[in-house]
Amino acid sequence: MNTKVFRNLSYGVYVISSLDGERPTGCIANSVMQITSSPATIALSMNHDNYTNSCIAASGKFAVSILSEESDPGLIGNFGFQSGKDVNKFDAADYRMESGLPIVTDSCGYIVCRVIDKMETSTHTVFLGEVIDGDVTGVNPPMTYAYYHQVVKGKSPKNAPTYLPEEDAPAVKEVWKCSVCGYVYDGETPFEELPDSYTCPICRQPKSKFQKVSS
Repeated sequence: MNTKVFRNLSYGVYVISSLDGERPTGCIANSVMQITSSPATIALSMNHDNYTNSCIAASGKFAVSILSEESDPGLIGNFGFQSGKDVNKFDAADYRMESGLPIVTDSCGYIVCRVIDKMETSTHTVFLGEVIDGDVTGVNPPMTYAYYHQVVKGKSPKNAPTYLPEEDAPAVKEVWKCSVCGYVYDGETPFEELPDSYTCPICRQPKSKFQKVSS
């Protein structure tokens, strides 16, 4: 089977949020889709290893902040490459509460859902959520998964439903790659000549976290 065919399916990039008790928490996901229009119902696929999974199950609700092409890429590093069990991710993001759940301000829309059912697979939970609130909050186009890879130059967290192992397969040239989130530097200035203050545009890690690898 050629797993690259899955890349022809359409995905967005979202911050999925819920509550850990009263504490906001969340993670990045790309597998969100509308199931029905009336009543409006959303399906969300969430890896068992994501701390947000257990928080959604416990609270019975989740929200989807839809990232746009102009959203700060650092949001993906903040929410996608560290665990909410260990870090208060919303401390590093501007947000507001809508219908009792945190919504990332730097987004182009949001949807709030009440969990009405779920299905378990070997690695993921598929939550079905009835939409209780939602709005368009920006004019910039939503970020697609393809845009994230081709323009932002980001990589998929290994917990993502769409992660493919060959994304990390060695290729033909040496590049500087962030050891935390997988971002590959491809700027015009040689990496060695960048100032020590340079940080990864995705996860905000320092220059010292970059390694020269085959790509």
